[in-house]
Amino acid sequence: MNCSEPNPKQRWHYLERIAHPSDLRNLTAAQLEELAGEIREFITHAVSQTGGHLASNLGVVELTIALHSVFDFYKDRLLWDVGHQCYTHKILTGRKDRLNQLRQEGGLSGFPNPEESPADVFSVGHAGTSIATAIGMALGAQHNQTDEKIVAVVGDASIVNGLSFEALNNLGLVKRQLLIILNDNSMAIDTTQGSLAALLSRVRLSHTYDDIRQTTGMILNHLPVIGKPMEEALENFKKTIRMALTPSRLFESLNIPYFGPVDGHDLNSLIALFKGLSGLERPAILHVFTRKGKGFTPADKNPRRFHSTGPFVINGESVSSSPHGRTFTDAFGDALLEAAQGNPCITAITAAMSDGTGLSKFRQHFPDRYYDVGIAESAAVDIAAGLAKQGLRPVVCIYSTFLQRSFDQIFQEVSLQNLPVIFCIDRAGVVGDDGPTHHGLWDIGCLRMLPNLILISPANEKEMRGALSYALEQKQPVAIRYPRDTVPVCPPASEIGSEPFQTGRSITVRQADSEWVIVSLGVLTSEALEAAAELAQEGIEVSIVHARFAKPIDPALVELFAQGKTVIVAEDHSRAGGFGEALLAEACQTALKRQHEEMRAAIGKAVLLAAPDRYIPIAKRRTQMEWMGVTAKAIAQTVRKLNRTGSSGRCKEESIGSGYVWKPLL
Repeated sequence: MNCSEPNPKQRWHYLERIAHPSDLRNLTAAQLEELAGEIREFITHAVSQTGGHLASNLGVVELTIALHSVFDFYKDRLLWDVGHQCYTHKILTGRKDRLNQLRQEGGLSGFPNPEESPADVFSVGHAGTSIATAIGMALGAQHNQTDEKIVAVVGDASIVNGLSFEALNNLGLVKRQLLIILNDNSMAIDTTQGSLAALLSRVRLSHTYDDIRQTTGMILNHLPVIGKPMEEALENFKKTIRMALTPSRLFESLNIPYFGPVDGHDLNSLIALFKGLSGLERPAILHVFTRKGKGFTPADKNPRRFHSTGPFVINGESVSSSPHGRTFTDAFGDALLEAAQGNPCITAITAAMSDGTGLSKFRQHFPDRYYDVGIAESAAVDIAAGLAKQGLRPVVCIYSTFLQRSFDQIFQEVSLQNLPVIFCIDRAGVVGDDGPTHHGLWDIGCLRMLPNLILISPANEKEMRGALSYALEQKQPVAIRYPRDTVPVCPPASEIGSEPFQTGRSITVRQADSEWVIVSLGVLTSEALEAAAELAQEGIEVSIVHARFAKPIDPALVELFAQGKTVIVAEDHSRAGGFGEALLAEACQTALKRQHEEMRAAIGKAVLLAAPDRYIPIAKRRTQMEWMGVTAKAIAQTVRKLNRTGSSGRCKEESIGSGYVWKPLL
């Protein structure tokens, strides 16, 4: 595909005819093939402007067209696993004119969103959920005696998730139609891992294109014709199929009819298969092979690079991206590699996100100390616990939003055992255009309640190295959280970190003879310093303390209240359960113990700048931080209001667009 034209809208011969999925039925088979090509080009251009999940969406174009050609998903139900591959679905369900607003503030979500269309069933962004929710909907249809068709699309990387296996184990509860499509492209964010993935890979490699066509024809020959019961056809098919490496034995052992593998880009055959399988009044699995990145050469050759991409420039068959600064992820990856070179006990574990967590260099240098467990975060944590029991120093590298899935294992196998597992939590705080399903706004709230566990937020690259070095010396679990953001490179924010980390000790980064003290956590220290510089030009002085630790709380921070200071806490986290609440709770306990009235009064004046008790919608990370009131500009404005009125502590809720922000009512 040559996508070098900046505005190819005039070329959409068939795409312009599609305002509703029913319009697909007005096109011939050849025209549907042309439509698939146009949709690929349309998606590629849109994602090049906005960023998004490109490779996975290019791989499911024919599959999605075929589904919408057979089913009516305004009545029937389509459940996407993860959901990042739903762009064609959005185009076909009346949202193509908004695809240029993909992942933009006020625009389209990069995932299914019921607020956008009744054709979207759940807001999803995590793997492994579709089969279980489909079972629930099928059981609900059984209970209500309704006849809607239910289809779940699950990738080969999601099928290995524990929840997917639990759901497969409960498919026997369903006594009606439920079609599970196993979309097999051998890729998650990274190459799919595990024994089942290896089995699927052997199946994929052992089948030529002619084999797949033969399998498809065999299935179609056994699908029911007029007067032939579906159950009879199914039994005949099961007797006919004889493939040594087919995963049918796995699924059939669970009493789940299995069909495949078939070509996921053969539109005509897919439509025929869906028509036939829609009549099966029991759950079934259709295994389809697709190619991630199909139709766009750079994504086809490197689907990992184009799993999730920012905007890029298309130059014929090549692309170029805008340069970005050094990120916290880069800083962590280099720090871990350096530490591992001097410590053979360090191992790294991730869950299908090697590149995204900065482990690529570690994987290359220490392949025998690197473990990718696939989309199985709970298993990653328990494997780390076992490694720690054997005297190794496991470092678990997972995005904040996905680490939530392993809370019980962190509790039972790590915290309760007091094992020295290190959690390096990428994508902490707001994440920008991935939106509510991917924000890392709850990790402190989840983890600070657990005994033995230490929580750190480094402010820059120097502190990242210091935090990791400190964590490797501890004999208890440590979590290091950091954002999807660039590290500060300008003084004074970039110069923080010369002091070694001491458990629960904060550092003062700006001292002033002032009533106001900004207590910042992690990357927001750079925002606080910028706010202080702005205020100083107006003659308003503030002190700044970088907490470093969200747990344990530094007693010196509690003493700020005893000194009668007005404390403004800034954190990239939910206010509910966050560091600010933890600090106030500690201060309240101290004030109660001391019967300190001035301290109680100071606690009442505290201002917490953090995320509200709401899901923050899609926008740029900077905009989301503005909504939270934690940018330098917003922090400075809060201090100005305090300086003018001398009062604080009451809050009001203000609506900004489709999101919300909490601001001090002064």
